[in-house]
Amino acid sequence: MRGRLEGKVAIVTGSGSGIGKAIAVRLAAEGAKIVVDYRGHKDEAEDTAQRITAAGSESILVAADVSKTADTTRLVDEAWQHFGNCDVLVNNAGIEIGADFWDVTEEDYDKVLDVNLKGAFFLAQAFVRKLRTAGKPGTIINISSVHEDMVFPHFATYCAAKGGMRMLMRDLAVELGPLGITVNNIAPGAISTPINQKMMSDPAKLDPLLRNIPLGRLGKPEEVAGVAAFLASDEAAYVTGSTYFIDGGLIRNYHEQ
Repeated sequence: MRGRLEGKVAIVTGSGSGIGKAIAVRLAAEGAKIVVDYRGHKDEAEDTAQRITAAGSESILVAADVSKTADTTRLVDEAWQHFGNCDVLVNNAGIEIGADFWDVTEEDYDKVLDVNLKGAFFLAQAFVRKLRTAGKPGTIINISSVHEDMVFPHFATYCAAKGGMRMLMRDLAVELGPLGITVNNIAPGAISTPINQKMMSDPAKLDPLLRNIPLGRLGKPEEVAGVAAFLASDEAAYVTGSTYFIDGGLIRNYHEQ
């Protein structure tokens, strides 16, 4: 397994837990050096760094809030300053806030869109500016969601952000292609992560969901990480402008109970 990403440097946002942690560790296991981004919970980010070391690679920790453009620029700058370059950006950081549409506040709208869409937009911009100046190719991987395409009642802000991420990916794939920069989305369905812990412990919510998933189970963060490793590698050099659904077939079978 080791070797596909030797010599590459990757930024993984929100890599203190869940899918972000799994991706950071998997890319490290394949040879990449990792910039571990976190906003809070430094202890979780340190655990990711320890796992990266155990996988035989190295990392730096950067506290950066992707909803702040100054932080996104600093995150990319620190990657280049420490490692001398940066080849891969994984826009993983994301939040969701549930509410009936008529109860959504402007504050909550801003929180969700600023992290999930604005953050990915301006971090990608800072990443691309560095690559363009250096005359280097690169890879952008957005961790989107099945909800870039599938409805999610009571989470209109999340759907708006992920739908925007889908169109942003498609647009950038065309605009950045001539620079040798590929852009793709990974769209997870129901994955066993801390953000889903409450749902996983409630059979009344979990059982109907499992009935909607043809494979009959939740996904694992490591399964998302496997696709990220492929997209980050030279094996995916001719892959751009696509969304990869990792959902056990959920998007083809979903219906409201």
